[in-house]
Amino acid sequence: MKRFNYKAKEKATGKVIKGSIQAETEQIAGRLLMDQGYIPESVVEEGTGFFSKQQNRVTNKDRITFTRQLATLIGAGLPLAGSLRTVVEQTQSKGMKSIVEEILTAVESGKSLHDAFSQFPEVFNGVYLALIQAGETSGTLDLALKRLADQEEKDAAMMSKIRGALVYPAIILVVIIAVLAFMMIMVVPQVENLYADMNKELPGLTKVLVNISNFFGSFWWLVIMMVGGIVASIYFVIKHTSLGRKAIDTFKINVPIFGGLFRKLYVSRFARTCEMMLATGVPMLDSVRISIEAVSNSVVEEEYNKALDVIKGGKPLSEALKERDFMLPLVYQMASIGEESGKIDEMLGKAAQVYETELDEQINNISTMIEPILMVIMAGLIGVVVGGTLLPIYSLVNSVTV
Repeated sequence: MKRFNYKAKEKATGKVIKGSIQAETEQIAGRLLMDQGYIPESVVEEGTGFFSKQQNRVTNKDRITFTRQLATLIGAGLPLAGSLRTVVEQTQSKGMKSIVEEILTAVESGKSLHDAFSQFPEVFNGVYLALIQAGETSGTLDLALKRLADQEEKDAAMMSKIRGALVYPAIILVVIIAVLAFMMIMVVPQVENLYADMNKELPGLTKVLVNISNFFGSFWWLVIMMVGGIVASIYFVIKHTSLGRKAIDTFKINVPIFGGLFRKLYVSRFARTCEMMLATGVPMLDSVRISIEAVSNSVVEEEYNKALDVIKGGKPLSEALKERDFMLPLVYQMASIGEESGKIDEMLGKAAQVYETELDEQINNISTMIEPILMVIMAGLIGVVVGGTLLPIYSLVNSVTV
């Protein structure tokens, strides 16, 4: 169902009221209002404008908070419909509140929670839906929701750390660009004027810098358009084409310094998701398939998917993972131990914990690793500009003195 904001008059009093109503279409929403004794003046679907969509957007934090609240209420013994109703009252996010209201309506009409959640695949992914279904089937819905909230919090914290580690390099790059721009705009033209006043020929390097400076000064609008067009094209290709997604996913796992970090992230995500699935009672094949989807890297997923065929052929998980590229040894070693002891979910969880700990340490060291590289780049670029501006001035002064 969709949600519509309406403005209507009461037939009896003529009083104008505003509110929202759920319906399949705008026409049905209008008829519902008339049945309730109102004369509709306007009925507009929620979220049709850009700013409305931004306000109604559901963030990871919204989903985690909702999941944690629902797990707590169900664990406390409240009926499912009552728990959802309470969550609706407590939810601050407009987007999340609207979704929970629709889930509540579906549950009260007799649908399972899994089917109700399935209406929103853009909010609840395959991992989420599989664990909800397993929790409903086994009668451990509160535990499944708690596991989901815990895992999503870990994923969010890890991604936040990775983004945080990139802040320092980004600041350094901005400083480099700002210094170079200042030198090219303010200093280089002065050197050109100085040589022109003294009828001296510019040195080779200075000529190059002057030409670059003049080009940017005359065609700055063209540069902005070109950069904007390139950025927009790259964004479109990455977001909307499989070729673009594969290119960026390949880059992630091969880029220096960060490549190893991303590989550990994908392996730990796979192992942690598989642990959750198996612990909740999801069959092995489904657990592996959904865990592969949770990796969120098309190149790694393509390689891991080969393990499914091996498992279908009757081989254990440890063997299926052993020959896979991008799979780190500890995962299939721990899986082998788990298969022998009957605690494969626990062993996969321990493997995930090891790589998560290593990731934490690596992320904390990233700034230290990148700093000297950026310093060398910064020194080199600024050195070229300084060499093309200050050194000619010194040589010019010396020639005048002599």
